[in-house]
Formats: sequence, C-alpha cells, structure tokens
Amino acid sequence: MAKRPNTRSTKAHAASPAASRLARAPEPVPIARHATPPPATPPRRSASSEAVALYERALEALQRHEYLSAANLLELVLRQYPEEKELHERVRLYLNICQRQATHRETAPQTVDERLYAATLAINGAQYDQAIAHLRLVRDEDPDNDHALYMLAVAHAQRDEHAEAVAHLERAIALNPENRALARHDPDLEPLRDDEAFRAALEAPPAPPRPDRDRRRPLKTRSAR
Repeated sequence: MAKRPNTRSTKAHAASPAASRLARAPEPVPIARHATPPPATPPRRSASSEAVALYERALEALQRHEYLSAANLLELVLRQYPEEKELHERVRLYLNICQRQATHRETAPQTVDERLYAATLAINGAQYDQAIAHLRLVRDEDPDNDHALYMLAVAHAQRDEHAEAVAHLERAIALNPENRALARHDPDLEPLRDDEAFRAALEAPPAPPRPDRDRRRPLKTRSAR
C-alpha cells in the first residue's frame, strides 16, 4: 500500500522563518581576485609643488628686475625637475628674457654711478677683469673719484697684482683719508697683508708741525686801533 506524503512536515518547513529569509536573501556579488584597488591618493599634478614654488620665486625676482637671481632660479627648475616638460616651456621663455636684460645691464652703463654699480656687481661675482674695465672708464672720466680708485685696488689685489693695487690704494687714501681705516679691515685686501708697501700705506702720516705762536700775528680788532 502506498504511503501518504507527510504534509505536516512539508508545511512546517515552508513556514520556517529561517527558510523564508534564505529565500529572500540576495545572492552575494562575486569579487574578482585581480580587481585593481582604487588609488589611495589623488592623481599627481602636472607640475610638482617644489618646481612651481621655484618658478613663482623666479617670477617675483623678475618683477623686481633682479634678472640674475631670476635666471638662477629658472635654471634650477630645468636642472632639478627634468620631467616637468610643460612647465619647462614657460621657464625657457622667461629665462630668455632674464638673460637679455642681464646682458643689456652689463654692457649698457654710461654714467659714473652706473659704472660703479656694474663694477660692484662684477667684484661680488669675482669677475675682476670686467670690474676693472668699468672702473678704468670711471677713472678716465673722474680721475679724483676715490671710490673708483679704492675698488680698483680691491680688484687688482684679488688678481694678485700687488703693485697696481697699492698704487690705486695710495691714491684713494690721498684723496680721502677715510679709505685708510677702511683698508685696514677690508677682507678683500687680504692678499696684500704681507706687502711692505701696503703696510706703509696704512700707517698714519705724522702730524703736521704746529706753527710757532710767536710768529703768528694777532688779529686786530676795531677797538685796538
């Protein structure tokens, strides 16, 4: 005789809450094992912050007409950040401007003050030949310019040309005795310290003899007449 199906157990299973939840639960989405994880940081800018900072400093120097400083900063961008191709285009544009302006300033001085300024820059940059060229023009135009003569002494001293340096220094001191005290402590004249002529130039001259009071004629006043 055939067995009747157990309808009670079937109904109980159908009515089970756990079974209902399992039936309604969505199937989990499979995750690919080799999926690329999202980037942890935002994508890099076209130019690094360091390169941009140098570039902006160069532009600030350019606005102040400090062309040599601006050119040095722009060249740093080219050397230290070769991967910044897009930034390099602007850097080279401003670098050409700086170089033209710097060259113009070096070759253009016409007045005494401009030549003295150009000579000062040249000495600070250890370009002593260029400094001497500017200072000789000043000396030719103003032979008694003690500032130019003193700077000539410095430039020749740095080139170890002692005779020329001492000759210009002696002339500068004769025109302005204050240059003697300045030369005593000037580190730019250090190459001359062992030169006897240089030491003699720094010695204070003897005081002039005082006139004999007996030979001085007294000043007459109206009451003495």
